Parts: sequence; C-alpha cells; structure tokens
Amino acid sequence: MRTGKELILATKIFATDNWAKSWWCVLSTTVLLAGCVAGTLPHLAGTHFSLAGRIVCSVIAGLLLLRLFVIYHDQQHHAILSKSRLAEGLMRVFGILSLSPSSIWRASHNYHHKHNSKLRSTHIGSYPVMTKAEYLKSSKATRFQYLFMRHPLTILFGYVFVFLWGMCIYPFFNQPKEHYDCLIATVIHLTLAVLLTWCFGWSALFLTLIIPHFIASAVGSYLFYAQHNFPGVSFYDRAGWAYEKAALESSSFLKTDPITAWFTGNIGYHHIHHLNHRIPFYRLPEVLKEVPELSKPKTTTLHPFDIIRCLRLKVWDVESQQLVGLGKF
Repeated sequence: MRTGKELILATKIFATDNWAKSWWCVLSTTVLLAGCVAGTLPHLAGTHFSLAGRIVCSVIAGLLLLRLFVIYHDQQHHAILSKSRLAEGLMRVFGILSLSPSSIWRASHNYHHKHNSKLRSTHIGSYPVMTKAEYLKSSKATRFQYLFMRHPLTILFGYVFVFLWGMCIYPFFNQPKEHYDCLIATVIHLTLAVLLTWCFGWSALFLTLIIPHFIASAVGSYLFYAQHNFPGVSFYDRAGWAYEKAALESSSFLKTDPITAWFTGNIGYHHIHHLNHRIPFYRLPEVLKEVPELSKPKTTTLHPFDIIRCLRLKVWDVESQQLVGLGKF
C-alpha cells in the first residue's frame, strides 16, 4: 500500500486537463444559469410564465450557481484551463459576481490547502477550531464569537456572514490595497439589487438575486464545514502534521447521488482534492476507482442525521483526539 509521497505521485497521471471538456463544463453551466436567471424575470419570462415557474427557475439558478462556483474553484487552483487568459478573465468576473473575489479566494484557500487541519491556523480559509482547554480558558466574548462562526444559522445564512461579509466587506476594510476587488464585488452586488428592484420589482430582487445566492451560499458554506468538521476527523499540532495525512484523515468523502454530485461539481471527493488539487473535478471519481488506497475514506452524507452530527461538533478534545460537542464536558 502506497503512502506519503508515493501516493501523491500515483495521482499525478490524473492531474491533466481536457480543455474541450473543461470549456464544455464552463459554457454549458453558464448558459443554463443564464437561462434560469432570465426565467426569474417577469418581462423576460413572459406574461404567461407563472410565479411557480419563476420560483423553480430561481431554485435551479441557485444550484447552478453552486456548480459554477466549484468550476471557478478548480480554475483558481489551475486544475482546469490554467493557460487560458479568456478563462482567467471570465472566472475573475464570476468571482466578483458570486461574492468570492479572486484575491481573497486564492489567498485564503491556498493557505487552507497548505495548512489543512493544523490547529493553529484552521480559521484561515475554513471554520475555526479551538481545543477544549482553549475554549474553557477563553472569555465569554471569545466563546460567543467562536460559537457564532460555527453556528448552524451562520452557515445557513452564509450569503451574508460567509460571503458578503467574510469574503468581501471584511477583507477590503482589513487590507484595501490587496483586496480592492472585494469592494468592487460589494458595490456591484448592491447595484444589481437596486436595479432589479427598480426595473422589475421586489419579486425580481428575491427570485433573481437573493434566493439563488442564498441557496448557493448556504449549501457552499455547509460543504466548507462538513469537509473538515465531521465525526472521525483528525487535527494536529505542527509536530504531528503531514500534508498527505491531513488530506486523508482530515478531509471527508461526502457520499451523494449522481444529481447532487453534478450540482456540487464532485467536491464531495474532498480527500482526493486535498491530496492533489490539480486533478480536474470531473476526474475525481476516476481516481477513487483507480487508486485503491483512496477507496476507504472517512465519510459523511447529506442525510439530516449526518448533518446534525456534524453541526453538533464544536471543540477538539486533545485527550480523546476527537472533535466533540459542548455536551461532552
């Protein structure tokens, strides 16, 4: 059984981009998303298009926005279309429109990949993790802030807390020169909200902008969480950390049906993605089949019971080497 660098090398043959397939994924998803967005607008959808039809378009638009975000995520990793200036330009525009500008996304996400599961840096690019001892010693204000960031409602309203605030407003005010595109994203988003309301009414504001972003952000925020906060996850201090170990023991495999896997861009194969982020998302299932060492990962699902189990986890217990809930002490 291959381990360490041998296992990483075994995945390199899959880290090749099929540019035609990658462009098909980008363009087909974009066209479908544009069509659904058009279907949410009363004048473009037609006077005979029912409100129910517009709501359906709005929900599907949210799921397609999620899929395109995963594609954007892959392109930012240079897993797909790494040599295309056109793709880089389009994805930068999408990053602004999806409230995840390239400057902050690359900075935080690349750091997360390099330091995945290190206790001292979990808050960068992911959800913070405190040890049980740190939590017990911390002030009420610190505990409140920590639990707020990990609270189910914060994840559900990821549109506001994770993306609009965490990926746009806060980074700009913290480092305006480095993250000026975060200001652009915020201004464009608010301008779109005003224009949609002015031109098409309140229904367009909700169906065209708010609901799609709410769905994509809520699902995306939970995926961020469940990928590294699940029963059986491992965290390390600097002495016990290794890149490949963190990928396999601190990143989940989210089991889904084929439709959900399509809308989430196979991001559920997260242990493989962390082992080699240059593997295109459409090749991740292939890796799971062809590399036997990756066939028995730590898993979770989107079943309500598993979601509750993940959300109950709060702090890292060093003694038991487990992520536990507050009821454990």
